[in-house]
Amino acid sequence: MANGTNAGASAEAGAQVAKEQENRGALYALGVLGVAVVASMWALSVDQRWIYLISYLWFGLVYGILLQYGRFCMASAVRDLFSMNVPRMAVGVMIAVVLYSLTAAAVTAAGISPFSPHPLGWHILIGAAIFGFGIVFTGGCASGSLYKAGEGNGGSMLVLVAISFSQAWFVATGTWTDGLVPESWTEKAADAGMPESLSVTEGWFDQFTAGYIWELSGGTVAGMLGMEGTVAGAFLGNALLGAILPALAIVLVLYAFYFRKGYLRRAGLTEGPVGLRNELRGIWALLTSSKKTALAGLGLGVFAGLQMWVIGGLREKYDIFNFGELMGRMGYDTGLSIQNTVFDPGYWYITTQEAQLGGWVMERMGFNYMDNIYFGLENGLPNPLLNAPLLMSIGIILGAMMIALVNREFKWKKPNLETAIFALVGGTLMGIGARLAMGCNIGAFFASVTNGDLTGWIFLAGMAIGAYAAVKVFNWWVERKAAKEMDFDL
Repeated sequence: MANGTNAGASAEAGAQVAKEQENRGALYALGVLGVAVVASMWALSVDQRWIYLISYLWFGLVYGILLQYGRFCMASAVRDLFSMNVPRMAVGVMIAVVLYSLTAAAVTAAGISPFSPHPLGWHILIGAAIFGFGIVFTGGCASGSLYKAGEGNGGSMLVLVAISFSQAWFVATGTWTDGLVPESWTEKAADAGMPESLSVTEGWFDQFTAGYIWELSGGTVAGMLGMEGTVAGAFLGNALLGAILPALAIVLVLYAFYFRKGYLRRAGLTEGPVGLRNELRGIWALLTSSKKTALAGLGLGVFAGLQMWVIGGLREKYDIFNFGELMGRMGYDTGLSIQNTVFDPGYWYITTQEAQLGGWVMERMGFNYMDNIYFGLENGLPNPLLNAPLLMSIGIILGAMMIALVNREFKWKKPNLETAIFALVGGTLMGIGARLAMGCNIGAFFASVTNGDLTGWIFLAGMAIGAYAAVKVFNWWVERKAAKEMDFDL
C-alpha cells in the first residue's frame, strides 16, 4: 500500500511540475508577444509610416508559429523522402503551394502583386543542387533553420551565421576570382554603363550578374499564354497551370511510389482490383497523414498570399515602388543603394536579408561591401533594425519561440563538434547555392511557382538532385563512423 501511495504521490508531483513548466512557458511566450506589441506601438507612435516595416515583422511571427507547429521544413521533406521513403512533409509543401497560388492569383488579379519573375538559366539548377546538398547536412532549409533557431537549437543558429556571411563574402569576392570569369561576361559587364564606384569588371559575382544574369529573361505562365494582366491569366495560367496541376501531379507520384503500397496493405486491399474510390481514399489518407503539417501548409499558403496583398496595398498607399523611397522620405538614407533602394521583395523571402546582415557586419568591421552590384546597386546595406525583410526573419524566430515555449518544446541545445562543422559547412553551401540560383527554397521555389514562374520547379528539381546526393553521402558517413566505432569497441 505504501508503494502505491508513493507512486501516486510521485505521479501527482510530476504532473504538478509539468503544469508549472507549461504555465512558465506560456508566460514567457506572452512576454515575447508583449515585446513585439510594445515595439510596434512605439514605432507607430513615432511615425505611422513604420507600418510598412512592422507588417513584415508580424507576418514573420505568423510564419514562425506555423512553421514550428507543423515542423514544416523542406530539408525534412527531401530527407524523409529519400532516406526513409516518408512523403508526409513533401505533401505538406504541395498543399501550401496550391493555397499560396490561389491567394497570389487574387493579388495579381487585383493589380497589386509585387512579384517579379526570375531569369531563366543554368544557374538555377546548379545553385539549387548546391543548396539542396547543404540542407541535408544542416538538417534545416532556409526557413527551417530560422524556426529551429527559435526553439533554441544552437546548430541552426550556426547555420544562419554561415548563410549570412557566406553570401556576403560570395557576392563581394575580389579580383582573385577573375580567372574564373568567361571573357564574354567581362565584356558585357564593361558595356553595362555602371557607375565607376561599382567594380563590375572585377570579381566573379559582379561579372556573373552583369555579364550573364542581365542577359537572361523570365516570365510567368500567363505571360507565355498572352494573358498577362488578366484575371484568367492569374487564375488559369499562373495558379492552375503553373502551380496547382504540377503540385497535384507530384502528389500523385508520391502516392504511387511512396504511400500506395503501405496504404493498401493497411486497408486490406491487396487482393483483387482496388477501384477508383479506394484509390481516392488512399490519396486523401496521404494528404491527411499529418494534420499538423497539412494545417501548417494551409496557413502558410493563405498568409503568404495575404502578405503580398498587404505590402502591395501599402505601396499604393504611400505611392512607392520600394521601401528605400519611404526610408529616404523619413530621413533614413544610410545604407541605401545607389538607386536609393533596399531589398524589399513584398512577399515571403529568405536569404537576401541574411546576406545583408552579414554584409552590414563586415562594413562595421571596416570592409567595403557597397562597391558591388548586389549590395551597392540593388539591395543596399540598411541598419538591421530598418531592414524590413530581416525583421520578417527575426519574426519567424520569435514566432517559433513563442509556440515552442507554450508547447514546452523550447530548449537550448548546444551542438557537438560534428554538428557544428556540418552546420557551418552546410550553411555555407546553402548561402553559395542561394546566390547562384538567385534565391532559396522560399524565394526561388515557393514564391516563384505560386506566382506562375516555372523556374521554381527547376529549382525544386535541382534541390532534389542535390539533396539525394547528400543523403547518399550522409548515409555513407554514418555507416563509416559506425564501423569505426565497432572496430574500436572490438
